[in-house]
Amino acid sequence: RRIDEQSMGNADLELRVTGGSGASALLSGWTTCHERLSNQIAELEETEAAVLFPTGFAACSGAVSALAEAGDLILSDELNHASLIDGCRLSRAECVVYPHRDWQEVDHVLQHRRQEFARVWIVTNTVFGMDGDIAPVDRLQEVAEKHDAKVIADEAHGTGVLGNDGSGVCDALGVKNRIAIRIGTLSKAVGSQGGFVAAPRVVVDHLINHCRSLIYSTSLAPAAVTAALAGISEIRTGPERRQRVQQLARYVRSELSIDVANDLEASVPIIPVVVGTDARVIEVSAQLAKSGFYVPAIRPPTVPEGTARLRISLSAAHRIEMIDELLVAVRNLI
Repeated sequence: RRIDEQSMGNADLELRVTGGSGASALLSGWTTCHERLSNQIAELEETEAAVLFPTGFAACSGAVSALAEAGDLILSDELNHASLIDGCRLSRAECVVYPHRDWQEVDHVLQHRRQEFARVWIVTNTVFGMDGDIAPVDRLQEVAEKHDAKVIADEAHGTGVLGNDGSGVCDALGVKNRIAIRIGTLSKAVGSQGGFVAAPRVVVDHLINHCRSLIYSTSLAPAAVTAALAGISEIRTGPERRQRVQQLARYVRSELSIDVANDLEASVPIIPVVVGTDARVIEVSAQLAKSGFYVPAIRPPTVPEGTARLRISLSAAHRIEMIDELLVAVRNLI
């Protein structure tokens, strides 16, 4: 592309050159910075390779729809994110939705139907974004190994927050080296924008050549890539921030008497407070906003009817004084 430098200032020239990637990754939208970020993610995830997507939604929907084919079976958790659900629908595989976190039902289905399908995929979030609970990916992986199936784990809310190395739930539950295909986002704990799939090289190569949401989308903007590189570096070198946000999550759950399955689940910084009716949760959220607290109201169809809720999202930047003020406000309104 020719740019007339004399007709524009240096700042404008820099903006035009670096403001966007300009093309899909398969054309001219993949730069040395994109390559560096994908390598950093692969190192964090301890996989052979990783590929970047313009959004986390594109990563989830694209990966599932590109990997699962006609003649395959997908087993999908009933509370999976919409992007995973859309990926299942876009694939030509048969899809069975199993009850939330019910790994025993997955085992039961495969005991009776595994022989009907060429391949089987078990698709799940690792942290469920509206409930703040954790998928039993260790159990699901055992079932997968028993029945010659593959787990696809979406670590959107786990990356940077959970695990000994910050890579998520799969690491925390000791199955990181056994679950080969893991999806993540760059827009949550990483603090940028975009998504990724970390997997064996053969899987990444397949996605590069067959995944429509990758092939036909403009690649991640250079600014987002640069921000993500900084975020990944922070995750790898700064464990104290995720340790702090986990501590805050355990504190809030304890103060609000919210039951959890274990200490790992208590460490998830997504904390739902179920209110019930749509009207009431909107009212409570608005009153909290007037007091200076942003606690969004989550309503159907995002959550089931009758379970409208406040969604508390914690950050390592929150001070304990802020948390205590929020707790007082919530208790006074609920």
